[in-house]
Amino acid sequence: MVERVVQWTADVVGGQVVAGSPRARWARVAIDSRKVSGGELFVALPGERTDGHDFVAQAAERGAAAILVHRDLQATPADVAVIRVDDTFASLHALTHAVRAETPKHLLGITGSAGKTTTKELIAAVLATRFRVAKSPGNLNNLYGFPLSLLGISENTEWMVAEMGMSTPGELRGVSLLGRPDLAVFTNVRAVHLVNFRSVHEIAEAKSELLTGLSPEGRVVANADDPEVMRIARRHLDAHPGTSVLTYGVLSDDADIRATDLEVVATSARLQDSCRVGSRFRLQAPRFGIDDSTMELGIHGLYNVENALAAIACGLQLGVALEDIRRVLFDFRAAPMRGEVHQLPSGAVLVDDSYNSNPDAAERALESARGLEATRHIAFLGDMLELGPDEAGFHAQVGRAAAKLGFEVVAVGPLSAHLESAAAEAGAETVHFDDAAGCAAWIADPERLGLGTGDVVLVKASRGVGLDLVVSTLLGEPVHGEGA
Repeated sequence: MVERVVQWTADVVGGQVVAGSPRARWARVAIDSRKVSGGELFVALPGERTDGHDFVAQAAERGAAAILVHRDLQATPADVAVIRVDDTFASLHALTHAVRAETPKHLLGITGSAGKTTTKELIAAVLATRFRVAKSPGNLNNLYGFPLSLLGISENTEWMVAEMGMSTPGELRGVSLLGRPDLAVFTNVRAVHLVNFRSVHEIAEAKSELLTGLSPEGRVVANADDPEVMRIARRHLDAHPGTSVLTYGVLSDDADIRATDLEVVATSARLQDSCRVGSRFRLQAPRFGIDDSTMELGIHGLYNVENALAAIACGLQLGVALEDIRRVLFDFRAAPMRGEVHQLPSGAVLVDDSYNSNPDAAERALESARGLEATRHIAFLGDMLELGPDEAGFHAQVGRAAAKLGFEVVAVGPLSAHLESAAAEAGAETVHFDDAAGCAAWIADPERLGLGTGDVVLVKASRGVGLDLVVSTLLGEPVHGEGA
């Protein structure tokens, strides 16, 4: 971990050391005083609900080495360096720009409406077989989170693999300019954040902002199965002839790769048998001398084959050996709440996909869970947030899909009343709860659902619904992670 000097920091951000030693050093950056554990630079950011300046004393007590502020403090923490600037948010970005000029050597930025975190983890694991790799922790991917990710990496990092997200127009442009990626990965464009956008096309335009900071020799990896992603890639190629754009996608068993523009392809994608979690597929990548190679992926869901292909494409392009890629995919396991598969005490199988949701992701999760052999399929489906004026229709669409696939439906949240109603009208057995707490109380009685060997349970919702409470209740464990 790099230790940076307070005076150097002040010079970079155009500030002044007004207290403490200019020779003090810090190793990481924090914007939440609760995340300070010792040795951090605490940046006091203003917010809609709270102001970081109100928590300077707490950060100092927890061991912050330095404090960055843009207003005078009522009391200066003892033995802590204080840097005064005009704007702490702008200074955080100025500091990120300065550090990015030194490290990492290369940066890979990933954007998409779904699967960013899993794709990030897969790519990082693949590249780590050849390079010194850092990755953005969790989903720190916006104008606040990305700087924290970059400012905490090692100085000898050869590749940083970073999520780059957005929820409003212009946001990803700023993140891209901070990160200046050498390789840009586009996974997909879906109906998310529609509360801030009028259409999926507008979402795609916002996603295309990832290319704003792409280095002049930068490369693009694009999911050819997504028409909006390919529109972005073709436009970039037209504007920058000679640019490297590597495409990946999934083909049907009888399709011929030679009749497509695809360069990294999966065919014959199948779930593993009922005794194993994961999937298998045949890989073709003629450009890299791969005609037909069997690959196995150790995480649930056929939708993850696309994410695996993104990792394969990045690895092959950067010279990672196929056998190393094969081993990584086989050994890979899902991140918490992102398609984790558990065996319940009752013998039932639980697919915990409760971290986030949107209409497309929910339908894909339902299809993959339905692919698991079972006597009963039960779906706990919660509200999908930020869908804009058509939110009721999107929820009804998912409800009908669940019923068509033969699920019993447990709907959670006010918006999911539309989902429950549509599922019931389509013939599913349904029940609805206003919130996760009510649902968890209902299932606390093990006789309520009567789960047993041969049953498959899917839990899927936007993070704000808090269905991790339902998962913990099903597992018979205390609640973990963030609350609703």
